[in-house]
Amino acid sequence: MNIVLSNATGVLSRRSQVRWRLAWENELQLSDHIELSEFFRKTYGPTGAFNAKPFEGNRSWAGARPELRAIGYDSSGVAAHMGLLRRFIKVGAADLLVAELGLYAVRPDLEGLGLSHAIRAMHPVLQDLGVPFGFGTVRQALQKHVARLGRHGLATIVSGVRVRSTHPDVYLNLQPTRVEDVLVVVLPIGRSIGDWPTGTIIDRNGPEL
Repeated sequence: MNIVLSNATGVLSRRSQVRWRLAWENELQLSDHIELSEFFRKTYGPTGAFNAKPFEGNRSWAGARPELRAIGYDSSGVAAHMGLLRRFIKVGAADLLVAELGLYAVRPDLEGLGLSHAIRAMHPVLQDLGVPFGFGTVRQALQKHVARLGRHGLATIVSGVRVRSTHPDVYLNLQPTRVEDVLVVVLPIGRSIGDWPTGTIIDRNGPEL
């Protein structure tokens, strides 16, 4: 499935034209992983060397490995990325099937290619998968950024919730789990937002995507 996105004026340019490819993990070739690994290192590297470290050795994932990816390409190569992984989480005392969205990145030179574009590219697949909700988490510092999703009717932002996850690897100096105070992004897919369980703690029971 390819989706072409234009800039605000509707004029397509080589810089603003992005084609989205939806690929299952088994469909990716070695060359794809190498290209994505370089993309993530260059994208996350400016935010700190530690953030780029998981992508060393041609690894194209950081924590949990996605089962489906939305990859945006333009004339310069990989432009943006979002991963999807179906999993059960526990919201309060309720077990809930979700499609977790994460591993989002956009090339620094592509201003305006926001999170909403990646979600729109992924949305038809979410509907086909028949999951009740899409789910993701973002840092509190990005509240203004993700608030646009709510204004566009794409998602509901839930605050006041802590999320417990495992570390992707075993570290002798760290506990095996971590609890974060983050913003929870919920996309109603097969059910309404009113069906989202209440609770102040969410257990991933696995590493973050």
